[in-house]
Amino acid sequence: MSVHAAVEALSAQGIHSVLAQFVDLHGVAKGKLVPLVKLQEWVDTGAGFAGPSIWGTGLGRFGLRSEYYGRVQIESLRPLPFMPGVAHAVCDGFAGGEALDTCSRQLLKAQLQRLQRRGWTLWVGIEPEFFLLKPTGSGGWQPADPSDQLDKPSYDWKAIHRNRDFLEDMRQNLTALGFDLQQIDHEDACCQYEINYRFDEALAAADRFILFKMAAHAVAEQHGMVFSCMPKPFANAPGSGLHFHLSITDEEGRAVFSDRADPLLLSQDGYRFVAGLLHHADGLSALCAPTVNSYKRLASSESASGTTWSPVWKSYGDNNRTCLVRAVDGRLEWRLPDPSCNVYAAIAATLAAGLNGVEQAMDCPPACTVDLYQHQATGQRMPARLPRDLQAALQALAADRSLVSAVGQAFCAEFIRIKQREWDDYSQTISPWELRRYADAF
Repeated sequence: MSVHAAVEALSAQGIHSVLAQFVDLHGVAKGKLVPLVKLQEWVDTGAGFAGPSIWGTGLGRFGLRSEYYGRVQIESLRPLPFMPGVAHAVCDGFAGGEALDTCSRQLLKAQLQRLQRRGWTLWVGIEPEFFLLKPTGSGGWQPADPSDQLDKPSYDWKAIHRNRDFLEDMRQNLTALGFDLQQIDHEDACCQYEINYRFDEALAAADRFILFKMAAHAVAEQHGMVFSCMPKPFANAPGSGLHFHLSITDEEGRAVFSDRADPLLLSQDGYRFVAGLLHHADGLSALCAPTVNSYKRLASSESASGTTWSPVWKSYGDNNRTCLVRAVDGRLEWRLPDPSCNVYAAIAATLAAGLNGVEQAMDCPPACTVDLYQHQATGQRMPARLPRDLQAALQALAADRSLVSAVGQAFCAEFIRIKQREWDDYSQTISPWELRRYADAF
């Protein structure tokens, strides 16, 4: 659609403004409202933002490259049902007239170009898990539904019924935004839900997840709740993941990872892609599980529900949810990411690692054929585990030069710098646990 046609079509729907939206290094949606009638400017030059005011741009406070320009991608324009009169537009980051190498969307596009040179297309299905919370009034947080207290709350229809207004508003908003919804269910923790929708080409899937979060924040606020992507808000309950279902097709539309004659239904390239993920898993942890709290989820601890699917060990297996990579029907489920990640950077890094495995013909270890949590309980030897905290993950990323080079030096340098500061801030904080344990102990 031309700019003129887009302006006419949107104006006829009562649209007067465009929300020019991008994400910062943390994957948080940012943007500004700009007039629809000036759409040509927002497409050609971009909406301007002060670069240093955005996490992770690496831009200075003066000069040509101090301004961040978000260039509207015209194919992404769509009315926002929760903001009447406003159309949403995804933006690519530019500075000084050039694609910004610290823009995570540009990062993903660069990885996809690497894939396209092979004639391949990456498809990603994203499974958003999230909590509905309310503040306690004393600086804490609690489940938004106080009646949601079952020992095993998975698939609890009573909780779905109690929160039907929120869920119905989500259904209506997502449908209006073009989501092909598949299911809505109550997850393993109290006030935890999952909404599934159809997979898409990788860049569109990342864009769609950000739009999903924006809609969820808006709808939850309308219902007096907070939509939370915190990986593990409650110590005795399971955390939230953001699993990526990955498949690749070639120019003829054939599934690159699939071999129906293989016991796991995986092709040679499928196994090599898995090998790349496992080889780079420690560095990938920083980008896919990027917060201090992420490693509370990535722990082999018991939960109140008695069920945990946390992918702690570097392994893969046939439909094995205790592994980091789950092979299922000729595709791969990458179980490391959580919803606090920058989805563009996480997909870009995942693709970079997998392609390294393919291009270097990495050997894949034997598949895991046991429940790793039961295996651990017997005291038997376990696969190597992921980093135990954000600091270890950041160190692993910094040490993984081939992964950093493939993903992007500038972005990774900014990411490590900002996340190291986050870890340092956490390390200097005195927690209630420490006070309880040590204040009068000695």
